[in-house]
Amino acid sequence: MILLTRVDHRLLHGQVATSWVGTLGADCIFCVGDHVANDPVWKTTLKLGKPAGCKLVIKDMAHAIEAINSGVTDKYKMIICVQTIAEAKQLCDGCPQIKSINLGNTKESPTTKTIARQVFLEPEEEEILRELGSRGIEVEIRGLAEEPKVDALKLI
Repeated sequence: MILLTRVDHRLLHGQVATSWVGTLGADCIFCVGDHVANDPVWKTTLKLGKPAGCKLVIKDMAHAIEAINSGVTDKYKMIICVQTIAEAKQLCDGCPQIKSINLGNTKESPTTKTIARQVFLEPEEEEILRELGSRGIEVEIRGLAEEPKVDALKLI
């Protein structure tokens, strides 16, 4: 069962390992992305940040979509973490069971617009989020599980 699909350029860190895992009762963190799946240093770093009693799975996008759609991940209470909004869209495109995207932390650049603390969007990312919203996918902002949801689409 997918408990949360989160966009956070850091993937797994204190907010995910403590606030989200504990509050949601997750037993699996699924880090998805072609870059992270093929980077041994990233994978080692993520393994060090994994909370005790929680499984960590790291897959490239194609294999992640295949695993989710096959049902093999259904036995877990899972938090999915991706680094970018584009990766979140790929997951939504490939996995219709994903109905909500949480924006946690996105990278700031000279061309981004700030819509919330730690959430910065490129113009093309705003378009992606609008498209996801038009398909009925919730796009919300929360850094921590305890915070109230903020509708990202009202801010762009």
